[in-house]
Amino acid sequence: MVVCVSADASVLGRVLRRLDGVGSVVNCADLTQLRALLSPSPAASTPVVGPVTPPAPQGPVRWGDLLVDPAGHVVSWRGDPLPLTRTERELLARLIGPPLVVWSYEQLCASVPGDADTTLLHSTINRLRRRLRRLPGAPQVHTVRGVGYRLDPPPR
Repeated sequence: MVVCVSADASVLGRVLRRLDGVGSVVNCADLTQLRALLSPSPAASTPVVGPVTPPAPQGPVRWGDLLVDPAGHVVSWRGDPLPLTRTERELLARLIGPPLVVWSYEQLCASVPGDADTTLLHSTINRLRRRLRRLPGAPQVHTVRGVGYRLDPPPR
């Protein structure tokens, strides 16, 4: 495991390219964040970037009032179904599924059925952002420049 302490996404990108999938990378913006990560406090949750793609969630995954059930092909917000495309559902399930990570463009493209490229990924993420923006209190998809995407941490 490699710990990258830098707020600059380009530094993290260089570290990931040099490792080329050899190991996991934990990214911390500063030493305070690193100390919080290393402390046993359960409140310290830092997004992790890793070259290995964890398996897709099999059962329902919850983020606050948002429920994604990949097996049932259902996404609901506060009990009401959300009409998402298959690709949007797959990406959302990947983004909200544990662990809380920054997903690289490559990892997300690999998790989309068919031959996904970054153009498809970006357009799907933009559609997903528009749909989620309409829902009060829903998660927001954030770009981690040069790396990929992440969601807000779930509400407590």
